[in-house]
Amino acid sequence: MNWSNFEFYNPEFLWLLLVLPLVAAWQFFMRKKDTALLTIPSIKGFKTTSFVSKLKPVLYLLRLLALAAIIIALARPRNVAVSKKTKTNSGIDIIMAIDVSASMLARDLKPNRLEALKKVAIDFVDRRPNDRIGIVVYAGESFTQTPITSDKNIVKRTISELQWGQLDGGTAIGMGLGSGVNRLKESTAKSKVIILLTDGVNNAGNIDPRTATELARELEIKVYTIGIGTNGMADFPWSKDPRTGKLNFRKQQVEIDEKLLQEIATATDGKYFRATDNQSLKEIYDEIDALEKTKIEEFKYYNYQEKFRVFIFLSIGLLLLEFVLKNTLFKSFL
Repeated sequence: MNWSNFEFYNPEFLWLLLVLPLVAAWQFFMRKKDTALLTIPSIKGFKTTSFVSKLKPVLYLLRLLALAAIIIALARPRNVAVSKKTKTNSGIDIIMAIDVSASMLARDLKPNRLEALKKVAIDFVDRRPNDRIGIVVYAGESFTQTPITSDKNIVKRTISELQWGQLDGGTAIGMGLGSGVNRLKESTAKSKVIILLTDGVNNAGNIDPRTATELARELEIKVYTIGIGTNGMADFPWSKDPRTGKLNFRKQQVEIDEKLLQEIATATDGKYFRATDNQSLKEIYDEIDALEKTKIEEFKYYNYQEKFRVFIFLSIGLLLLEFVLKNTLFKSFL
């Protein structure tokens, strides 16, 4: 029996088990009245060492056990087998448009902006088992790194392999957003979302961000925008050592076009966020995850296996055993 699925349909009857000690006490004090007495001046010559006579209390025990079985049967013990079936009513197609320009190597997030994003983005993907996700990367230009897919392993591997230097320098926010819109325009999902992340200002590309925003609005694509970078100065890469290949860093003012990002989010019924450190970046993706929930219906099917009959038969068996013993083995002692 699987005890984790065991229950009593009428557990209130189990309170009657508290009566059993009282019944046992009553039988103990009334035991002498159940036996015929013979008054004689002396018991010399009588042998009272019969083993069978000492077993007479077994009859009372059988009666108590039968009563306990009846009480348990009244409580209706049963085993419940539960099977579940889920149905997704409306999946969400999500494009993560990620800035991979050199400035994403700035060290105001640890170890840098790009690596901090990778960790948070992979965790976000793990929490979206019922949605399709695609990856768009952009710098001075943009392209689709992974088309929309339900294969989360592919998406996570793509994110983990993101690196700067794949594209020309600059930050083409309009092209990053436009590529995301292009990927979602044929989507039949009831909800379409772009998560656009950047750490700079639009300074490259041949698509105006506001034009891409208008297209997203017309296609009912919601855009969440994230500006990543601390307030003030940060260590930015500015050159590479030709001998070692290592990047050289220097302090530079963080510049993010927050006004543009707010306009994009507002026009598409999305929301703008600012991530100034690792913790705030994680909280932003947690909030987006909470805002964009896939509707799932869960159906539960219950199969009950009644167990009270076992206790009824047990009580009948115990009472029959008491009756048989009372009229055979213990008959001469009653």
